Amino acid sequence: MSTPLLAEPSAVFSMHDGAWLPSALSRGPWDERAQHGGAAGALLAHVAESELPDHSWTLSRMSMELVKPVPVAPLHSRTALHPGRSTMRMTVDLLSGEVLVARAHMLAVRGQGFTLPDGVPGWSPDRLLPGPASCSEPAVIPGMPHGTSFYYNAVEHRMAGGNIARPGPGAAWFRLRVPIIDGATTTPFMLAAAVADSGSGISWVLPPETYLFANADLSLHLHRAPAGEWLGMESESQVDGGGAGTTLSRLYDVDGPVGVAVQTLVVRERR
Repeated sequence: MSTPLLAEPSAVFSMHDGAWLPSALSRGPWDERAQHGGAAGALLAHVAESELPDHSWTLSRMSMELVKPVPVAPLHSRTALHPGRSTMRMTVDLLSGEVLVARAHMLAVRGQGFTLPDGVPGWSPDRLLPGPASCSEPAVIPGMPHGTSFYYNAVEHRMAGGNIARPGPGAAWFRLRVPIIDGATTTPFMLAAAVADSGSGISWVLPPETYLFANADLSLHLHRAPAGEWLGMESESQVDGGGAGTTLSRLYDVDGPVGVAVQTLVVRERR
């Protein structure tokens, strides 16, 4: 017998009898039966971080493939580890019953702290401005249905650049309103995995009333862990009449750049 969904969710997921139980806060905005990619990504990040041997290891990369719509239903995870001396690779799967619905390839790096010399090429002190304290307009994507969902209820968003009502590049700050996992701390990598999937939304180029642009994957690369509760994104989307598109997002905390994210979009005309 299937396990019921949480009736009054205070977190996006909980663990029950060895299964990940998603609440209504995991839902995507387009179909209440399917999860938002950010919810699935944050869960995959949590499972991967739970497998790290100790705190000297940190996740640096996650390449997530959304094989099928991830259902708002009990899920199981399985992990395969490929350890090395300085890096560790792992594969984390999410399954609905016996069906693979999402897979993530992770790279963890063993830390070794040192002080960077002055004038290192490629190091950027740039910040995403204005900061979250100076922004107030929510990133409400035109044509996106309202209702209980991950994007509207589990995440707070504030526009920092661009015009969300018009097509083109956009920038926004995001933070989580609730924990991803009931009873567990949401880590910086989980925060990044949760919100980086929204890059294609804040930088839409085709009206969602007449086009679908579903995210098929997410590649997230961090060169340092975001500090604080806010993560900022500067995003730009490109699409083609052949049916594919990409979104490139540069990621920031309030102190400066932390990494990049890339999404592949599947673009279709609505019938």
